[in-house]
Amino acid sequence: MEQCYWPEGVQRAETLQAFVEAYGTKGFTPCDDPNVEAGYQKIALYAKEGVPTHAARQLSDGRWTSKLGTCEDIDHMTLEALEGGRYGRVAIILRRWGTS
Repeated sequence: MEQCYWPEGVQRAETLQAFVEAYGTKGFTPCDDPNVEAGYQKIALYAKEGVPTHAARQLSDGRWTSKLGTCEDIDHMTLEALEGGRYGRVAIILRRWGTS
């Protein structure tokens, strides 16, 4: 049984704005820098033709981790490693204080 979650009060739409607002309910705000910042957790949202396609989470050593499919997790050194193809490009970086 597949379970889905979407935060109350956020438009349920496949738009970057809706995704930014959804992550905002968890304390994430836009930032310009994909580099590691002590004390911050970062995620990158990818989009293709304006439609969100993927999210990657930054690890404490600066690498990024992504879930590809239902069972596969990968680590990648750069955000550009996943650009193109099915994911498009990084559209926005979000961060929040704290590492959990």
